[in-house]
Amino acid sequence: MDRRQAQRGTAAGPRLEHEVADGVATVVISNPAKRNAMTADMWAALPGLLDSLSADPAVRVLVLTGAGGTFCAGADITSLQDPAGRAQEAAVRAEEALAAFPRPTLAAVRGYCVGGGCQLAVACDLRFADQEASFGVTPAKLGIVYPASSTRRLVTLVGPATAKYLLFSGELIGAERALRTGLVDEVLPADGLEERVGAFARVLASRSQLTQAAAKEFADGRTDRDAYWEARARGSGDTAEGVAAFIERRAPRFTFTTGQDEDAPGSPVTSG
Repeated sequence: MDRRQAQRGTAAGPRLEHEVADGVATVVISNPAKRNAMTADMWAALPGLLDSLSADPAVRVLVLTGAGGTFCAGADITSLQDPAGRAQEAAVRAEEALAAFPRPTLAAVRGYCVGGGCQLAVACDLRFADQEASFGVTPAKLGIVYPASSTRRLVTLVGPATAKYLLFSGELIGAERALRTGLVDEVLPADGLEERVGAFARVLASRSQLTQAAAKEFADGRTDRDAYWEARARGSGDTAEGVAAFIERRAPRFTFTTGQDEDAPGSPVTSG
């Protein structure tokens, strides 16, 4: 088993922890004294942590969760007193870095997923929650203008009516309503969340990164990279391996890794 662990922040204070095991990177938001609220330092640390994990070929899936029984209760309120709005800018940078992570991302939600916490969960590809989870987007309670990019991402996920309900009211909704609106993909019993997330993350880690990377770009609205991904498919060997494994009734051994032999996004595709 490949297992490594590191953290951002002091050993006892607010921090981001991470561990890599069996192809799955787990990032833990840890600030228990404030229900895992994100401090300015935590917002600032997240993009760099994601960059390091995306550069690690051992990482095939990323799971974001919170320490203990809470996902994240939002931004540490003291950071919002900065009149220059630097905390919100840092939150948007963190959100965009999470949305741009090149491999599948999954939020495992217990308890409160509110404000900046919900912003991070929405930036993940998928969200699994326990039955007691609560979700809310709360800038209207504080007189804060929710960023345009964050609003668009929320609208894309749940539709304009639900997005307006959440943004206009700041009210919390439960896991079952979140499931009905598309904010959540699966709702699990509290004692089954960790097992289900672990099992599903292992499924994702076993699948073709070629398929996943292309699907993620297309699902997120990219429309100019069909030829690029066709070229990657021809050169990767994943298709031949997948078909051979199916015929031979064995697990495939996919070798394509995101970032492998790739041009920079938007650059011309070469035949190699």
